Amino acid sequence: MWNLKIILLSGGSGKRLWPLSNEIRSKQFLKLLKNKNNEPESMVQRVYNQIKMAGIDTDVVIATGKNQKDSIKSHLGDSVDIVLEPERRDTFPAIALASAYLHFEKKMSKDEVVVVIPVDPYADLKYFSLLKDIESKVTSGLSNIALMGIKPTYPSAKYGYILSDSENDLVKGFQEKPSEVFAKQLIEDGAMWNGGVFAFKAGYMMDKLEDYMDFKDYTDVEKQYSLLPKISFDYEVVEKEKNIAMVEYNGIWKDLGTWNTLTEVMSDNTVGKVLVSESCEDTHVINELDIPITVLGAKNMVIAASPDGILVSDKHESSYLKDYIYDSSKRPMYEESSWGEYKVLDYVDYEDGSSSLTKSLFIKAGESMQYQEHSVRDEIWTIVAGIGDIVIDGHVRNVKSGDVAYITKGQKHSIKAVTNLRLIEVQIGSELTESDAKTLEWSWQ
Repeated sequence: MWNLKIILLSGGSGKRLWPLSNEIRSKQFLKLLKNKNNEPESMVQRVYNQIKMAGIDTDVVIATGKNQKDSIKSHLGDSVDIVLEPERRDTFPAIALASAYLHFEKKMSKDEVVVVIPVDPYADLKYFSLLKDIESKVTSGLSNIALMGIKPTYPSAKYGYILSDSENDLVKGFQEKPSEVFAKQLIEDGAMWNGGVFAFKAGYMMDKLEDYMDFKDYTDVEKQYSLLPKISFDYEVVEKEKNIAMVEYNGIWKDLGTWNTLTEVMSDNTVGKVLVSESCEDTHVINELDIPITVLGAKNMVIAASPDGILVSDKHESSYLKDYIYDSSKRPMYEESSWGEYKVLDYVDYEDGSSSLTKSLFIKAGESMQYQEHSVRDEIWTIVAGIGDIVIDGHVRNVKSGDVAYITKGQKHSIKAVTNLRLIEVQIGSELTESDAKTLEWSWQ
């Protein structure tokens, strides 16, 4: 019987796996892995499926920012609850908010155990089976927090280390990202990598919340979210706690945060329209563009192309990619949503101060875009494949391939796909931003 509840932490800026990842599509949503049926799957799909394969039948909540909501629903459907941060405030506030959701909305008792897991570790099933051992460390009363220590495979300067007493599995300290020389000594002394897995009783976190606010329900906590300090759970809670236990995991574990590590677990060396010569060695090419990529004689390279840009890098050097990403504040050129996806095909600024933006959109059968209106832009929709229904200011009409809809600023509009639907959207206006969209209520019934 599993009495624990699980919080999956989903964040990330997407810079280390550019150009495929961005602010909207972080690394956990890249479908570059393969499931048991040899079908593409993302990191978040893999982790969620492994939780179920390990026999953990319990509530799973994903704590994330508003910009990842649609991507999570696209990958997992409605099978998990999503707790949205009102604003970005690091892992301590996110975990506290999700814990309050479990306690108040899912009726979790204060004596039940919450286990927090990153949404993107690459591990085997034993990793998830150990969650039962982590739960027992907390329910035994000997510790207020339990951690999972990852058995190191090499002296890394990228990870934090847990220093434990091997006789009683209690934690005696931490070391954050030491030098490789120091890391080697730590490993010889029995230190473990800190994989970011935490367990505690729900009441423990409710007590922490009372240090910052008065609340009676989940809504109270959500409204006062800005009162919580912008700090990591490690610094705010773990490193201040005296009674911490650890469970050791000795198995496959990778942080797929760079192209170098991600390509190590990819089953295919090429994705998309790619041709590589036989003289290529240990080279991966991932192409999301409609134009082909041909690679000759490349060795130890990663080449990735998307509407956001093109990367050509030595695999080892790709670890330093974050320092070279330019203008990361510009809008993503590709985005997944619960209704489908879009790619930006073209963007032009004109001498008169106006601009045009051209998108290619795919809407899944039965899905629809939000009913909305724009203040400073017009839109032209050209249906190129499939059948759908368009509503403009409450008037609904059926559309098919070749039909065109003109939407002027201030008009309320949406589209629903009857079959899989593809359209080209051209935006024209003085300010073409995603913020120029007022969402409204509409029922397709």
